[in-house]
Amino acid sequence: MTSDVSIGEFSRLCHLGAKTLRYYHDIELLVPDAVDAGTGYRRYSVGQVADAHLIRRLRDLDMPLAEIRQVLGEPDQAARERALARHLDRMEAELTRTRDVVVSLRRLLGAPPQVPVGHRQSPVSTVLRMSARLARTQVSEWFGQAYPRLYGTLAGHGLDPAGAAGATYSAEFFEQDEGEVVAFVPVLPESAPPGDDRFTVLPRQRFAVALHTGPFSDCDLTYGWLGAHVAAHDIALADPIVEVYLVGPDHTNDPNQFQTEICWPIH
Repeated sequence: MTSDVSIGEFSRLCHLGAKTLRYYHDIELLVPDAVDAGTGYRRYSVGQVADAHLIRRLRDLDMPLAEIRQVLGEPDQAARERALARHLDRMEAELTRTRDVVVSLRRLLGAPPQVPVGHRQSPVSTVLRMSARLARTQVSEWFGQAYPRLYGTLAGHGLDPAGAAGATYSAEFFEQDEGEVVAFVPVLPESAPPGDDRFTVLPRQRFAVALHTGPFSDCDLTYGWLGAHVAAHDIALADPIVEVYLVGPDHTNDPNQFQTEICWPIH
């Protein structure tokens, strides 16, 4: 049995058409093992089948040809697997995002959410906080780092949270797609260490409040309902909007079970 085969036979081995194989040769992605100088006939080594299978699957995942070339050019199997793992991680993140958008769109097909709106006068409260200027696309990753650090700081002081964690979003964040975001965890007033400016006080404030149930990606639906209610019945303030995470990723892995209080500042 010969170890090299014609382009037609290689097509049957790897399920890539001859036209595609010629193109991959032209761009030097999958170069034949030998090319006859007189006829131009291409012959492939059976050892190239594994690369051909890999290329076909990566193209099915819409990996750019430049990245496939980089994967194939990795010097050893471990490096190749790390490059593939990075791409698969990106694909999984994109699939999650696509699934969330599909679910949101299906919800839009139904009746608009009829979310009860209440009013609340929040008390003065002491919190441990972290803040940053963020773009919308940075918020999720930043929260993933901020809250563990906040809870770690509390643990270092021997303190327990005095309520659900939350965050505030400046008006600029919504208007400019970038602005100050504050993550906070409430603590008992008497427990805040003196001189540590990471602990601060949130002032008394009046809010219109709606409870959002479901993924964070759907929060805009409840924002729309609550904001419309405020526009019709209250006087909105330009102060930061507050979100309180009653049930979040630290409570459940099911985003459909998340419960987020959205607190709209009003006069």
